[in-house]
Amino acid sequence: MGDDIVFWIIQGPGWLLFAYLVVAQCTSALSYELGVRWGTQEPREQITDVGVAFWWGLALADLVFYTPLLAVGLIAHWVGADWVGPVLGAALGATVYWPVASMATVWKARGAAGWKLPKERQYWVVLPLIAGWGAVALVLLVVSA
Repeated sequence: MGDDIVFWIIQGPGWLLFAYLVVAQCTSALSYELGVRWGTQEPREQITDVGVAFWWGLALADLVFYTPLLAVGLIAHWVGADWVGPVLGAALGATVYWPVASMATVWKARGAAGWKLPKERQYWVVLPLIAGWGAVALVLLVVSA
């Protein structure tokens, strides 16, 4: 695969994911209720207090660690920095990890008392795409190093 194609397979979806994280996750870490109003988080009445705590915890981790790490890694990749491998590699590892953890939570919580996820299908479409891109980008990063 050509270097230009590999570059854009990593950069294009990477920056789209970054924008999604800023809007959907980082904002929700600061105000979970704002995330509910924007439709990026689930209301307490549908997922219980424990569900809210779990999704907010992921949003906070995205705010303080994952989103900045992804941005730094993508910038390092863009400019061809020598240290791109460990930084972008770590971000891409998290890109696979958190969707898998979220999908496992959605699957395991199905049918639990108080858990009623009306948009569950969206999780099963979006999260595998994110995890899949993360895995492909990680392989391409390693192979192109």
